[in-house]
Amino acid sequence: MDQIAVLICKGCDIGSSLDVEALEGLASQYAGVAKVQSVACLCSQQGQSCIREIARPELSPLVLAACSARFVPMKAPGDACPVERVALREFAVWSHQPNHEETQKLAEDYLRMGLVQATKSQRPVAQTMEAEPRVLVVGGGPAGIAATLAVARAGYAVVLVEKEQELGGWLRMTTRLLPSRAPFRDLEDNTFADMLLEVESSPKITVKKGARVTRILGEPGRFQVEIKAEGTSTEFCVGAVVQATGWRPYDATKLTHLAYGRSPDVITNVQLEEMLAAGSVRRPSDGRRPRRIAFIQCAGSRDADYLPYCSTVCCRTTLKQAMWTRELDGDSEVYVLARDVRATGLHESFYRRAQEDPLIFFTKGEVRGVKVSDEGQLYVDVEDGLLGASIALEADLIVLAVGMVPRVSNNDVLRELSDARVALAKDNEDRVTAEATIRHLDVYSGTGTLELGYRQGPEIPVDRYGFPDSHFICFPYETRRTGIYAAGAVRAPNDIAMSRADGEGAALKAIQAIQHAAAGVAMHPRWGDVAPPSFALQRCTQCKRCTEECPFGTLDEDEKYTPKLNPARCRRCGICFGACPERIISFPSYSIDIVSSMIKSVPVPDEFSESPRILVFACENDAYPALELLGFHHHRYSPFVRVIPVRCLGAVNVVWIADAMASGYDGVLLLGCKPGEDSQCHYLRGSDLMATRSENVKQKLQQLALEDERVRIEYATLADYPTLPNRIDSFVERIQEIGLNPFKDA
Repeated sequence: MDQIAVLICKGCDIGSSLDVEALEGLASQYAGVAKVQSVACLCSQQGQSCIREIARPELSPLVLAACSARFVPMKAPGDACPVERVALREFAVWSHQPNHEETQKLAEDYLRMGLVQATKSQRPVAQTMEAEPRVLVVGGGPAGIAATLAVARAGYAVVLVEKEQELGGWLRMTTRLLPSRAPFRDLEDNTFADMLLEVESSPKITVKKGARVTRILGEPGRFQVEIKAEGTSTEFCVGAVVQATGWRPYDATKLTHLAYGRSPDVITNVQLEEMLAAGSVRRPSDGRRPRRIAFIQCAGSRDADYLPYCSTVCCRTTLKQAMWTRELDGDSEVYVLARDVRATGLHESFYRRAQEDPLIFFTKGEVRGVKVSDEGQLYVDVEDGLLGASIALEADLIVLAVGMVPRVSNNDVLRELSDARVALAKDNEDRVTAEATIRHLDVYSGTGTLELGYRQGPEIPVDRYGFPDSHFICFPYETRRTGIYAAGAVRAPNDIAMSRADGEGAALKAIQAIQHAAAGVAMHPRWGDVAPPSFALQRCTQCKRCTEECPFGTLDEDEKYTPKLNPARCRRCGICFGACPERIISFPSYSIDIVSSMIKSVPVPDEFSESPRILVFACENDAYPALELLGFHHHRYSPFVRVIPVRCLGAVNVVWIADAMASGYDGVLLLGCKPGEDSQCHYLRGSDLMATRSENVKQKLQQLALEDERVRIEYATLADYPTLPNRIDSFVERIQEIGLNPFKDA
């Protein structure tokens, strides 16, 4: 067994608030501890010298009882040995009363848990591979071309697959673009020809036109790709994939109240763009120049019955088309009918430029419908948003600013998903059925462009709107398929300039994925983690919970439903072993046994002490950092609480709660990321899964004849840290009202 060295820091009030000698004595009693030493200040030159002297492979791991690693990173030089941190400063000294009996017990318990973690952890070994230094880009629009060029410029090979016979996508349709440079007032010329020339001249780029992907197998670093072009199949290997398959306009035939399909003179913004690019705007009904053109904004958008989200680009596209129309015909009048015009940031200058034209009129209001007279004349019914009056605007041509829908091949699946979401919002009585439908569709609906050979389905899972599901704040390009990145309008509604930026960002992430796969380390959010899980398959019951609940499709199955690990797909979240009822899954430094042993290492006071013990499982991505920040700012909370970080709330196995209760803990608080539509879970589904498993927790408590209220789930972001003391203390008070755990006497 490795020999453990323990260094206890006395700085930052630790030495003046705790009995450090008692901590030294406690550590020296543990089996495997070879050296215990206190240091005046570990982050000083003297402290660092001490770490360098002690840190040796034969004397490992090293336990540093000091401050949080988040605030003061410290490690052994050259990673000579693993380091376990015990944050006495944030979780004991700065968040509790100094030189108090309960604070001393708190510090000793955290030291016990740190020693158990160090004793039971194994040193992980990275599983390296020969990763293919090539990227597959699917989609030859602005985002796909930008991604392709970025990969090639970085020195990597790239294969660009486009289903059409020409590159460019929607970029080919127009000659004028929205302003992307200061002063953001004037339209810009299309520079697509320059981009195309660079693509065609680069030796790093292989372009496959009129082609589609028919199969992708494997994992990051070694994806096996099959494409079909002109009846011929080709196979090759890539290290990562960028999906840039673009968008399609929302189906305007659904907008019958706006007369689309009833009058040829009601057209979409896409149809108008084609007219403008051709150099003339004409009424489809008679070929005449329209004198009065009405743009209806949010045509079907921001409406739960049609397209519930804003496509962000439609308003600026209307401004562009209005100005372009006026350039082609100086006598035309343009009316923009909108609830509001969204031209954010520097594009406000572009909005002002359009307002300067005396024949471009902006009316704030709700469009109730479009009427068509017997003679074919069009009238728009508008409820004025400023004056409150109803207006009937006569128009020669009506342009519907329809929204952007991510390009999918199975529109029926997307429609079913949308209908299920609407049903969930409108009919709470059938909530269970609707949620079940949504969960199914979230996993199995997709874009129909990648044909992944994954157990969880052939495409990237999508969110309620049909866009690839991701943590949109921290990891915007990532999808729920490791090593596969989304860019452009298939990821989120984007204009051409943003699509190009998206493509470049996704390209850099793809290159990073190749490098991480080669080194055998994890991607986001556990950057650099070298240890994928191991499975004791001889005890596996083929229940399929791990293969179904993994958010990232890491696990496939053999013909007997036994899980098959793809290490480079794994993000080390631990959701699989949180789901496993047989507890056969573990990581070298994070396992069911390690956490259970940490729980049991804390001595629980008897029923006569009137000192309850509350166990908190805190997600390491938001909740645990919030608690660290709490201590850093000297906010105090109950000293009866003991915190154990978990990789995700979804990684909490019910057996830990059972162990805590059997050990005499009086309550368990599960502290994680907010679930639901605005979920901030870094592993996307962890909090949702824990909420689902709460029924299992209740059953376990019932088996133990304990109250349901002894276990509570709370959600917190990093910004919520000032509210946590009251929330923690209120739970402790509730436990005291219920009474101490009767298992204390067991």
